[in-house]
Amino acid sequence: MPSIPESHRDLLDGEFATLATIGPDGRPQLSEVWFLAEDGRVRISLNTSRQKFKNLSANPACTVFLLDLVAPYRYLEIRGDAEIEPDGDYVFADRVGAKYAADLRVHDGPGESRVIVTVGPVKINAVNMRG
Repeated sequence: MPSIPESHRDLLDGEFATLATIGPDGRPQLSEVWFLAEDGRVRISLNTSRQKFKNLSANPACTVFLLDLVAPYRYLEIRGDAEIEPDGDYVFADRVGAKYAADLRVHDGPGESRVIVTVGPVKINAVNMRG
C-alpha cells in the first residue's frame, strides 16, 4: 500500500477534502466532505441516503483531494478504493463531529443510517508546483 510522504502529511490535518466518486452514468461526482485521518488513511462518515454512498456501493473506486489552502500550488491526491463498514451507533460519526464541533445526527432523517468509508490508497500523488 502506498504511503503519504512526510512532506504532505500536514494536509491530513486540514478542514475539508474533496471526495470524487463515479456516478451511475460513469461521470465523476465531487463532494466536499468532513474527514478524519487515522493511521495515514482518510476516513469519512457518510449518510447511506446520499448519492456518494450509492456511488461507492456500486463502484468503490474513488479519489480524495486535499488542497493546501495557504499554498494552493501544493496538494495531495489519494486514489483508492472505498472500504465501507456500518456505523449504526454513530461512534465514528461522533468523532468526526467532535473535529468540526457538529452533531452529524442533525443531518440525518428518520430511518437513515451512517457508514464509515475508509479510502485504501492505490496511488498517491503529492504535488508541490513551487518546488
